[in-house]
Amino acid sequence: MFFSSFLSPYSLTSLLILILCIVGVDFVSTTQIKIGQGYKLISIEKSQDGGLIGHLQVKEKNNIYGLDIPNLKLYVKHETDNRLRVHITDAKEQRWEVPYNLLQRETPPSLKQNIGGKSRKNIFSSLAVESEYSGNELIFNYKNDPFSFSVKRKSNGEILFNSSFDDSNSYNNLVFKDQYLEISTKLPKNASLYGLGENTQPHGIKIYPNDPYTLYTTDQPAINLNMDLYGSHPMYMDLRNNVNGEAKAHVVLLLNSNGMDVFYNGDSLTYKVIGGVLDFYFFSGPTPLDVVDQYTSFIGRPAPMPYWSFGFHQCRWGYHNLSVIEDVVENYNKAKIPLDVIWNDDDHMDGKKDFTLNPVNYPRPNLLAFLDKIHGRGMKYIVIVDPGIGVNNTYGVYQRGIANDVFIKYEGKPYLAQVWPGAVNFPDFLNPKTVEWWGDEIRRFRELVPIDGLWIDMNEVSNFCSGLCTIPQGRICPTGTGPGWICCLDCKNITNTRWDDPPYKINASGIQAPIGYKTIATSAVHYNGVKEYDAHSLYGFSQSIATHKALQGLEGKRPFILSRSTFVGSGHYAAHWTGDNKGTWDDLRYSISTVLNFGLFGVPMVGADICGFYPAPTEELCNRWIEVGAFYPFSRDHANYYSPRQELYQWESVAESARNALGMRYKLLPYFYTLNYEAHTTGAPIARPLFFSFPTLTELHDVSTQFLVGTSVMVSPVLDQGKTEVKVLFPPGTWYNLFDMTQAIVTKDLHYLTLDAPLSVVNVHVYENTIIPMQRGGMISKEARTTPFTLVVTLPSGTNDIEAKGNLFLDDDELPEMKLGNGQSTYIDFHATASNGTMKLWSEVQESKFALDKGWFIEKVIVLGTNGTDGAFEINVDGQPIEDGSRVKYSTTEHKYIDSMDDEVDKRKSMMMEIHGLQLPLGKNFVMSWKM
Repeated sequence: MFFSSFLSPYSLTSLLILILCIVGVDFVSTTQIKIGQGYKLISIEKSQDGGLIGHLQVKEKNNIYGLDIPNLKLYVKHETDNRLRVHITDAKEQRWEVPYNLLQRETPPSLKQNIGGKSRKNIFSSLAVESEYSGNELIFNYKNDPFSFSVKRKSNGEILFNSSFDDSNSYNNLVFKDQYLEISTKLPKNASLYGLGENTQPHGIKIYPNDPYTLYTTDQPAINLNMDLYGSHPMYMDLRNNVNGEAKAHVVLLLNSNGMDVFYNGDSLTYKVIGGVLDFYFFSGPTPLDVVDQYTSFIGRPAPMPYWSFGFHQCRWGYHNLSVIEDVVENYNKAKIPLDVIWNDDDHMDGKKDFTLNPVNYPRPNLLAFLDKIHGRGMKYIVIVDPGIGVNNTYGVYQRGIANDVFIKYEGKPYLAQVWPGAVNFPDFLNPKTVEWWGDEIRRFRELVPIDGLWIDMNEVSNFCSGLCTIPQGRICPTGTGPGWICCLDCKNITNTRWDDPPYKINASGIQAPIGYKTIATSAVHYNGVKEYDAHSLYGFSQSIATHKALQGLEGKRPFILSRSTFVGSGHYAAHWTGDNKGTWDDLRYSISTVLNFGLFGVPMVGADICGFYPAPTEELCNRWIEVGAFYPFSRDHANYYSPRQELYQWESVAESARNALGMRYKLLPYFYTLNYEAHTTGAPIARPLFFSFPTLTELHDVSTQFLVGTSVMVSPVLDQGKTEVKVLFPPGTWYNLFDMTQAIVTKDLHYLTLDAPLSVVNVHVYENTIIPMQRGGMISKEARTTPFTLVVTLPSGTNDIEAKGNLFLDDDELPEMKLGNGQSTYIDFHATASNGTMKLWSEVQESKFALDKGWFIEKVIVLGTNGTDGAFEINVDGQPIEDGSRVKYSTTEHKYIDSMDDEVDKRKSMMMEIHGLQLPLGKNFVMSWKM
């Protein structure tokens, strides 16, 4: 849900800009203020844990943005072979850091443990001009005066990060004040950078020079470009090609939850942070998949998602009563469009209060009967929960919250704000008591309504008011008429503290808005005296952790949580959607970049509101959007209260596109779910940029209109109005049309090709050397999951050098953990090779019992790119010939080459071969071979 974009065409942000312009507030200037001379390294020694610990001293004090912290502690450690940490903080006073219990990591030693506490003989470079500290993959190099450091790759000496300064730089030496930290790195011109979100990037997935990148969680619709949105992810991936054409990637994370601006000008990147510490982590890669693996091994592996969550979801803010939802479910069924999950926004609530039911519009007996019906089909039901708890002495959730003292405070009293129910208090999820109380409230509601997941929204945290507020006397707030997002509390500004009005103004909302604007006052206080100023961007993250703990503890099942606000590590607990988007062609295009970025952030289960959240999409746009959204990892149609209905069956043309695109998604559910397992075990994004599979092709580094699902399935949608064809960039190799496998495209070089794309068609191709497990599909994932399997084997056309691979993970998706060895899962590797005129296809099964108990089997094998067969089949299962082999038949169809770029291909025939009549148990090893 949102509030600001309802003021379209003049959004609340636009009005605020106008007001601030009138009163004379300057916008962010790119002019660099020169601040001091940096710090000097006065001593350094080995720490007891094998790292380095040093002492920095400011060279020249000044009071720009506050006083310098005179003495800093430097701590450096190679924590793993591929991870280096550089931590800089106050040498004397404890400073705010991301809590170690929220994001678990090593604790740096104190300065006292080393310097001054041991023999000075251990100080090995106190007089050296520069020196280095080497690990297995990375080298930390430092200079004394002024202090700077660099990180380079050990294998080739390439400098990955370099904070050194000279007079030609547009940035400062290290600056470290209480409320202003600045540090920069030089970058090569040829670097391709990705990340630094959450924002809507109009230029595509690459970080674009001179665009603003502000990280501060904000309830601001995704329609706003280049602004701080719902999440804060201060990481970037740097992908570089060297002179030999080799591509190497690394990731830089600044683990800091305070608001910050990050400036990238093409050859340097500067952080300007309003608090906390400088806690850098460098991950060496060198491939994009390696570096995401290393990153998520540190921040937390992505949460395993239940199988049904990869089905299609339908939601709307404005399903006013239960009968409407019942009609939606039945209309999807009548239209033969797959649907797994139906959602409620706040329409089910009593007075928009969390954990309640509207007794008139959603009477509990009727709702329970409806849920029994859809649960019997295998469908699921999810509802929204906002963090604001209505201030109401007759409301049990609020009463228990007050009794347990769970709310964020201001001057000793629960901080008062306004969201949908009116006056609210916000739970403090940094407080262990709050986590217990929250879990108990979820338990109580789950006993009232058997929900299958939770949608935690507005958790940036969003507040319709600003400042210090009281409930008005003598009038109702809210009135129940007019926009519910207009502040109706009595409020006064809070700008007289350094927390509410810090010396450096980040580019909040794109206009340097006060950082407490439309959120919690930043001088409010959390558990143990923590200031909202420091913890603001952690709110959604901490709520995700508490919600995950609560749901998993209820029945011991795998939770599904969708969170709007995210931080580093949120993917370990929750999925994400990209927030309030518009039903425009531009927003359709932007959604791809945001989805791909969240894969880098370790949040692979992500999608955008299909057809747009508001206003009404055109019929043509909704056609094209479901053709993209069917291949988002998280696929959901969602619209707002004031928009016309846009369920996929509302237009027959959209219904046809949905049946087509979602029909393919449901056939690919085993592939999506296996990617879910890979994401959980290695961090690999489900949807990923093309450069993940082809990193050396620099032309792919900024492709943002196509994307990969896994390593080999490429989606190339129409993103422009009125188009019935699409220009597709094909990397070298053989690509097969997944909707018509007789069609092949072969190219020796990177090649653009214009393909037909009528309104109901999306171009999806699968790459050579791949084995993809598919099923027959169905109207719901529970049914689709029981159907027989087909293996699609793709061979490179025009070559005898054949080696194809694929895999499949199957498990009981109700289990909290997604792993092998529990007796409730099976993992299968598939291989295909060709040599001496013989094709061989086989499987290697781990933990076979689960698949055998389910009775799953392979009914068909489709081989693409073969030159046919003489029929000499041999099929063995667990070393024994199959029984009744006479039922196995095959057929061949010659491929049609669509504008082949390889002359040699045209000189030879290539076939699609279908081997059917099989009944190969998935849980047993099989070997299949035939003469080519």
